[in-house]
Amino acid sequence: MRVMFVAGGTGGHINPAIAVANEVKRLNPSSEILFVGTEGRMETQIVPKAGFNIKTVKMNGFSRQVNLKGLLENIKTVCLTLKASSVAKKIIEEFKPDVVVGFGGYVTGPVLNTAVKMGIKTAIHEQNAFPGVANKALAKKVDKVMLTSLDAEKHMSCKNPPVVTGLPVRREIIKADRDYSRAMLGLNNNDMLVLSMGGSLGADAINNAVVDMLDVLKGEKNICFLHSTGKFGFWVEDKLKEMNIPYGKGTNIEIRPYIDNMDICLSACDLVISRAGASSISEIQALSKPSILIPSPNVAENHQFHNAMALAKNEGAVLIEEKDLDGNFLAQKILELKNDKSKLETISKNAGKDAKLNALSEICRIITSL
Repeated sequence: MRVMFVAGGTGGHINPAIAVANEVKRLNPSSEILFVGTEGRMETQIVPKAGFNIKTVKMNGFSRQVNLKGLLENIKTVCLTLKASSVAKKIIEEFKPDVVVGFGGYVTGPVLNTAVKMGIKTAIHEQNAFPGVANKALAKKVDKVMLTSLDAEKHMSCKNPPVVTGLPVRREIIKADRDYSRAMLGLNNNDMLVLSMGGSLGADAINNAVVDMLDVLKGEKNICFLHSTGKFGFWVEDKLKEMNIPYGKGTNIEIRPYIDNMDICLSACDLVISRAGASSISEIQALSKPSILIPSPNVAENHQFHNAMALAKNEGAVLIEEKDLDGNFLAQKILELKNDKSKLETISKNAGKDAKLNALSEICRIITSL
């Protein structure tokens, strides 16, 4: 079986595709796999590190600016798309895939459209509750549409009935043991652990709110905090020192630039504070964790808000929009949940209701059937 995966731009597109590619190889070691991504983007680093070959095309997204600059950018994008389609055809002819699977990013448009025209079986996976522009267009043409959330179906017109597969979650997270993880982090049985993060780069709005929240709750007993600042949140520790908020060894506050043992930290925690990217939500659901979701307002189609709302409307998460976020409000929400075990348990139970723990095997089944 020869499978071409198309994904680019963000880890939210690339990492699920890599997870599926690994599972395809595990189930069928003789499978041949090729990735196609965007020239100069992060997939050119991540995919080879995962052990897969990648070809690239040059591609940009369309500008939403209604001015001369936006018009010129869009003319350039149209030209790049036409050229990308030609490059995609050459890559497809050389690799001869049995199926082409798109996981999102600008690059999926020209590559999947070309594959459809060439009569090759095609599929796309939409990670978000509100689909992106490329996937909405492709849904009308490809053989199979796979969804993370049923909510996405309302915004798509599909050639064939879509399938809710969920989003692949790393095996180490699904199998993580809470008691073992808490022991590894040195937590007492009565400690409530709050895990907070704003993504690998960091989110200033979340970092600022967490700093102020820690100031409000610094005298609170039986509550511990683990916060990931992200790459550009190096200033957080300086701010805590300036505000005389003790952190680090011997305190109830741990600050890290990045969490590289998410299976341990997520399984150990009692409450998650996070952005609402599809991958983060899927991991939260897989472990039935209560969460306070703060969607990024700076993403295409406001899709993080729709992701969060899909959980919040069923009491599977607490939703705080960034415009309403501050340290006092965040501290108030944490205390409400800490002091209302019944509500915390309800949110936890509802978060896990729609978890798709077999997403990897289901996606691989669909690819194989095509």
